[in-house]
Amino acid sequence: MHRRNFLTSTAAAGAGILASAGLSSTMLEAARSSSSFRIKPFEHEEAGIQTLQTFMRSGKETAVSLTTHYLRRIEAVDQNGPRVNSVIEINPDALRIARELDRERRATGPRGPLHGIPVLIKDNLDTHDRMMTTAGSLALMGSIPAQDSFVARKLREAGAVILGKTNLSEWANFRGDRSTSGWSARGGQTKNPYVLDRNPSGSSSGSGAAVSANLCAAAIGTETNGSIISPSCYCGIVGLKPTVGLVSRSGIIPISHTQDTAGPMARTVTDAAILLGAIVGPDPRDAETMRRSGAVMQDYTRFLDPNGLRGARIGVVRRLFRGENRGARVMEASISILKAAGAVLVDPADLPSFGKEGDSEHQILHYEFKANLNSYLAGLGAGAPVRSLKEIIEFNDRNRPKELRLFGQETFLRAEAKGPLTDTVYLEALEKGLRLAREEGIDSVMDEHRLDALIGPSGGPAHVTDYVHGDRGSGGSSSPAAIAGYPNITVPAGDVMGLPVGLSFFGKAWTEPTLLRLAYAFEQITKARRVPGFLPTTS
Repeated sequence: MHRRNFLTSTAAAGAGILASAGLSSTMLEAARSSSSFRIKPFEHEEAGIQTLQTFMRSGKETAVSLTTHYLRRIEAVDQNGPRVNSVIEINPDALRIARELDRERRATGPRGPLHGIPVLIKDNLDTHDRMMTTAGSLALMGSIPAQDSFVARKLREAGAVILGKTNLSEWANFRGDRSTSGWSARGGQTKNPYVLDRNPSGSSSGSGAAVSANLCAAAIGTETNGSIISPSCYCGIVGLKPTVGLVSRSGIIPISHTQDTAGPMARTVTDAAILLGAIVGPDPRDAETMRRSGAVMQDYTRFLDPNGLRGARIGVVRRLFRGENRGARVMEASISILKAAGAVLVDPADLPSFGKEGDSEHQILHYEFKANLNSYLAGLGAGAPVRSLKEIIEFNDRNRPKELRLFGQETFLRAEAKGPLTDTVYLEALEKGLRLAREEGIDSVMDEHRLDALIGPSGGPAHVTDYVHGDRGSGGSSSPAAIAGYPNITVPAGDVMGLPVGLSFFGKAWTEPTLLRLAYAFEQITKARRVPGFLPTTS
């Protein structure tokens, strides 16, 4: 058989396995029709950024009309009907900004690929406008920072229309034990748009659900460990966690300066690449971004190659696959597709330091959270509703019926008990954690096998939202790249009973171009993303 025909037939067979792991298209349509929600068809459903730009160039749409379409979609799907509840606040200036961008387009042309494109951002990114920045907490109600976060400023400079802010797991899921992802005291519970009683995962729950439900063209999330990758997986979209230092963290409510980063969440790899190019860059307010300014590129779409898997050396971190049961058939089918597309699979390519980290990550996060959050709050100035982690803890105790009714603040208490970042315990944990994750982890296995990337299951399928037991996620592979501060991208790979499952590609620092190339090629073969059906439940 000719190699091209072999590739096509094998990829098709793999795609068939992906489909058979979940519901057939006929079954999915029947299930959708059983939903009690009558949702008006959305004319721009699944439209990508480049398509929307084509509409604006032709005059079919304007920034104002697109913004209006998405605002109406939010009202119909997020605030009414299935009530996905992913948007925590609408930008009251969105239409005014869109009108100004339309005038600019007519006068001088578009600024770039995001000109007039409606996007949403997570409610832990500062904006100096009429929207608050609260991390979903009642303690920060009314907080309007003195300046935009770097990411918000870059989006505005690129011509994006910030539609509003998305709900999140309160304090980016770093408050208490047995927490429930997608819930915040300010925003309530975000739902999974595929099956509404299922969890959207977190902490970038609202961004993931909003993108998946076609409430925006794309969105920004943030991650410390899994907070972009996991909700992107659960919500059936593409999520990219960049190398720490590629995107500035200034003006983002922090957890850890070692692991935190913002990143794009989109329905396609192309849109994620476009959004990434708009938000990267050196920032004097974030020293980490000044150390590798040469890694910054403005156009990541040039790395997207449908044949990008051919000849690529990819390591299967087999130990990460063992924790993922319900999606195992999808993962194995994905591996077959990679092979058929010409990739060289090293299986297994396990991380030599896996399981040796002990509690080093927990120590790092608790120490850094207290120091970083106190610094952020101090930067809000005299008008800050609270000025320290200690004051937030006290606020939560005073407002226990609203803030602590579902789970506690044990994480806050552990962090508050930590000392300064000069403590030997912290310094030793930091050295151990980074060494095991980098030199003795990802770097080691990739160098040994001359790999372009590693793969693992992104997580899922989504669990039922449970306020009694909290989150019960199954599997996932975000930790190695998260602890190392290295890049990771998840792409829809298939579904289990109508619930999405994603495949993650991760690798060494600053390898976003390679990961985008591989993820794009995989996406073009599988076309695994499915439009969510807003089902009330599933068996």
